[in-house]
Amino acid sequence: MRHTDAISIDPDVQGGTTCFAGTRVPVRSLFDALKRGRTVDYFLSQFPSVTPEQVTAVLDRASEMLVVAGERE
Repeated sequence: MRHTDAISIDPDVQGGTTCFAGTRVPVRSLFDALKRGRTVDYFLSQFPSVTPEQVTAVLDRASEMLVVAGERE
C-alpha cells in the first residue's frame, strides 16, 4: 500500500485533519499512542477501522521524510 492510499484529507471529515483513509481516525492518534509507549497492536485494537497496512504505510512515509530531512541538514 502506498502512503497516499493510507491517508485522506477531507474538509468534511474531522475538519480536514489528516486521517487514515476510510476512517475518522486522525493519523496523529497513532503517533500520540506510540509517544505514550503503546504498541502498534494496541493502537489497532483501539481503532479497528484502521488496517495494519495503513499503519505500516504511514510509518514508512514518516521514516522516509525524516531521512530526507536529515540529509538536507
